[in-house]
Amino acid sequence: MDLHYQSPWFTEALEKEENLKVNELNLNLNCDVCIIGGGYTGLWTAIKIKEKKPQLNIILIEKDLCGSGASGRNGGCMIPQSTKFQGIRDVVGIDDAKKMVLSTEAAVKNIKDFCSENKINAEIRDDGILYGATNTFHQGAFENLISDLSQHNINSWKRLSKEKVQDLTKSKKFIDGYFSPIGGSLQPAFLVRGLKKKAENIGIKIFEKSTVISYNYKKDIHIKTKNGSVSCGKLVFAINAWTSNFLPFLSRSVVLVSSDMIISEPIKYQLQSLGLNNGLVILDSNLFTHYSRTTPDGKIILGKGGNTFSFRNKVIDSFDGPSTIEKLLKKSLLSFYPSLKDAKITTSWNGPSERTKTGFPFFGYHPKNKNISYAFGYSGNGVLTCHVGGEILSGMTLNENNKWTDSNFCKGPLKNFPPEPFRWLGAMIIRNAVRRKENAQEKEINPKWIDKQLAKIAVSVGRVDFEKK
Repeated sequence: MDLHYQSPWFTEALEKEENLKVNELNLNLNCDVCIIGGGYTGLWTAIKIKEKKPQLNIILIEKDLCGSGASGRNGGCMIPQSTKFQGIRDVVGIDDAKKMVLSTEAAVKNIKDFCSENKINAEIRDDGILYGATNTFHQGAFENLISDLSQHNINSWKRLSKEKVQDLTKSKKFIDGYFSPIGGSLQPAFLVRGLKKKAENIGIKIFEKSTVISYNYKKDIHIKTKNGSVSCGKLVFAINAWTSNFLPFLSRSVVLVSSDMIISEPIKYQLQSLGLNNGLVILDSNLFTHYSRTTPDGKIILGKGGNTFSFRNKVIDSFDGPSTIEKLLKKSLLSFYPSLKDAKITTSWNGPSERTKTGFPFFGYHPKNKNISYAFGYSGNGVLTCHVGGEILSGMTLNENNKWTDSNFCKGPLKNFPPEPFRWLGAMIIRNAVRRKENAQEKEINPKWIDKQLAKIAVSVGRVDFEKK
């Protein structure tokens, strides 16, 4: 079996597994609950259902290997939903927004404890999150956010001096910033493969390399793969970017856009010389944010969203290949850390990230069958929010009435994008305007009025605006 994947995280995780076995579905089976998707959401959901109802027969189907999608190729940044509090509040209300902030913050400890209890070495380093300003337009950006969070006693952010920001980031490019101790980094593929092992150990049947060809949404739910089938009482879709392929009524609820990343060779000595030797996640304050962190074995990664937008939300081939902006990412890395000019970039990769119009995920039921549920649209904050998503989907699947199933998060998409081709054309116009605006701001030039107005549309569709008011 070819164990090389574009994501170095996933390749590393597979190479460390002993006696890697792939169980393909080649039978016709029956179960209580079938979950399609072997990433964070699907596996957390399966585990939580099994813990609540051990007697249930649960089957999970994955088209490739568990974790080969976003869960095994993301940046490994544990970022709670606190920075999106204002946008979430404006859509679902204060109570639901507070629940999401507190639950995603609690997920840091919950995931760490889960890994400790189940002997999963996911390289978790909970050293916090830092958003920094690289120009005067972004100075003081979190003041309104901190005020709102503090009003509801859920604030963990603190503004730092220029000197302290530069001391933590080891970069002279930052002139202002905000730090929260709640967050950090991990090896994403180690986590998802650990979840798979845990799920199997508690009796969940997992079938990989088993692409779903079709399903019906009638009373008797039936799923067909190339060589087998599953009949079930409950069906859960946990396939993120691929969701609208099976649930076309959700096709206007997201846009698919790449998140692109690079990783260096091991440069432990250089990083130690800089003082970059912990798991702090460092982000700038652009709408299309740069994010960076180091790894325990002395590598540095840098990523950025907002590059390739997919027409009609197709998961195009380029999402599984190297980044098309690798040179730009290396240039960005050197703008933060000029001393790393000789560091070799060993790999670049990207993947589809689904962005909702609200900026946060939604959960719901199939309109023609309430025994079919789904989660969709993590919008770049999936590592922690998927843990919450598993709790939400488990409650929906088991017909629980709780704080989540009764919330506005479980009403399906709350806003939609225009139909194609207007969605894609609009996305390209706005993306280019955001780029021009941010390039001007980096040069301390006031952006053109039209670019600022178009960038506001990006803010209105769930992007976090870190520009000072």
